[in-house]
Amino acid sequence: MRLNRKQWIYIISLFMLFLILNSDFFWKTMYPIAYQEEVQEAAEYFDVNPYLVLAIVQTESNFRQDRLSSKGATGLMQLMPDTADWANEESGLNKSPEAYRLNARSNILLGTWYISYLLEKYDGDMVKAVAAYNAGQGHVDRWLDDGIWDGSEYRLDQIPFGETRHYAARVLYYLKRYEDIYEYPFE
Repeated sequence: MRLNRKQWIYIISLFMLFLILNSDFFWKTMYPIAYQEEVQEAAEYFDVNPYLVLAIVQTESNFRQDRLSSKGATGLMQLMPDTADWANEESGLNKSPEAYRLNARSNILLGTWYISYLLEKYDGDMVKAVAAYNAGQGHVDRWLDDGIWDGSEYRLDQIPFGETRHYAARVLYYLKRYEDIYEYPFE
């Protein structure tokens, strides 16, 4: 059987699409990294998976430092003022309140400290820590204690807050994407 010109063009187009979709360039364009130095520095300092930090920044602010949520969360890691004040005091970083709001390095540093605190609190369980980053420790503790949520990734549907269910799913999705695309330290 002989292929006509249209069929050849179709086959070549599919092959080219296959090559593009399997290229590092394509995936790094789809999932870019900004603030690489700041993320690496904070992740290493607080011994947190740098891909988790990237996934949180991607989900929270899409790498936009000037992001301000309707609830008042600010910066790349969308820190609520009360949480940031508490984390600033607990961490001993002693940044001015304006620093974590306006400075990318300080915002990432404080947000990474907070996720490291949550990881320690939940014995390294990334799913619980991510849910607590969004909903607050009190809510997650209550859901776990009352048997509302078993704390697993597979049962995110048990989380009573729709925003937190979607948030945790997005962070875990981005985490996997970044782990698949980038080698650490970042290129």
